[in-house]
Amino acid sequence: MILYMEEIMKRSKFTEAQIVSILKLAEQGAKVTDICREHGISSATYYQWKV
Repeated sequence: MILYMEEIMKRSKFTEAQIVSILKLAEQGAKVTDICREHGISSATYYQWKV
């Protein structure tokens, strides 16, 4: 049985542009906890995106 990457990898509900805009909010001085709550993501997800 051949597994394709599309079947293995979970797709993000955020586009790359959305992720970049979320990360820029913190650069502008917003608190990470507030950003995460507003966008429905965990702080772990935020920091994973930041890397």
